[in-house]
Amino acid sequence: MLERADHMLRIGQATARSPVTALLGPRQCGKTTMARAFAATQEATFFDLESEVDLRRLGNPEMALGACRGLVVLDEIQRAPNLFNVLRVLVDRVDASSRFLILGSASPDLVRGVSESLAGRVEFVELTGFGLDETGIDDWRQLWLRGGLPRSYLAASDDDSMAWREGFIRTFLERDIPQLGISIPSAAMRRFWTMLAHWHGQTWNASELGRSMSATDKTVRRYLDVLTGTYMVRQLQPWLENLAKRQVKAPKIYLRDSGMLHALLGAATDSVLLSLPRVGASWEGFAIEQILNRLRPAQAWFWSAHGGGEVDLLIMENGRRLGFEAKFSEAPDVTRSMHNVVDDLRLDHLFVVCPSPESYPVHERISVQSLFELSDLAGRIPPATTRARPVQ
Repeated sequence: MLERADHMLRIGQATARSPVTALLGPRQCGKTTMARAFAATQEATFFDLESEVDLRRLGNPEMALGACRGLVVLDEIQRAPNLFNVLRVLVDRVDASSRFLILGSASPDLVRGVSESLAGRVEFVELTGFGLDETGIDDWRQLWLRGGLPRSYLAASDDDSMAWREGFIRTFLERDIPQLGISIPSAAMRRFWTMLAHWHGQTWNASELGRSMSATDKTVRRYLDVLTGTYMVRQLQPWLENLAKRQVKAPKIYLRDSGMLHALLGAATDSVLLSLPRVGASWEGFAIEQILNRLRPAQAWFWSAHGGGEVDLLIMENGRRLGFEAKFSEAPDVTRSMHNVVDDLRLDHLFVVCPSPESYPVHERISVQSLFELSDLAGRIPPATTRARPVQ
């Protein structure tokens, strides 16, 4: 297993300042491994709610948890939603001395339970699969092909990795989703998930997807929300600027893990991936996830106008408005459209992210940014300007 020191630091900071820390992320992203490693550094009690023994230990949860000292870890807490109210009672006690680390697969039930019972008492930490900062840039092709879920990335071969991902998809559909209390036929969800893989990097169109599945707009929207709530899909919302242009108002859809995308597209090897018609879209989603994992903005958007002009990723960083455009080319062209986007959106800087061996400026406010030099990105971001911006 790779070292994940940055995530360990974030968990340590969160548990030090909040009575409850929720470590959220997709299934099999390493939450349990990280929680056990963190718990091993201090006095801690670990409960795995997928274990019948631990569930019996929590038969009287207020008494069992109230007797614990130090750190208390509750893995897969969405399996026992009654514990949210118990945690609220325990952390509100005057003599409360324990800290709670709760792990879940980011289900809507988990988020709703935390919001209703632990508002003001919980801090969220998101854990994803491995990123380039953890695997190293030399293995970027393997990370892109296999995705960042540990067992997929660390598999002995591409065939083993693909077999694991196929098993993950089947287990996720047949066991994990029903365990969240969601009743959706696994075959229908598999078909929808596969269709989303072909839709990767495009704006959401419920009517078109619904017609393809012979389902209503409401049904496909529900399927999308389930995959989003379980960290399988990212819905990147549109940014709307005060401009005399018709702007896209639907979200863009990405499969968050590139390995799952390639499994659903049948791309088991590097050569097959590079031959895919959607290889550019795959690179775009991979680059966006790496940027978001590095900068961790509070919010992120995309911007696009009908008739031309777009930016794949738009974030606000310390008062600066930054745009990112992903290009699968070692020497991407900087077009007139990019200059127009910089002016229209009043960007402090636009980064054209690509698999180039190095980064270099091409304009005062436009740079070609190597995906392999994201660790230096903060130093390349210019100070915030004082230019007047249009009102959103």
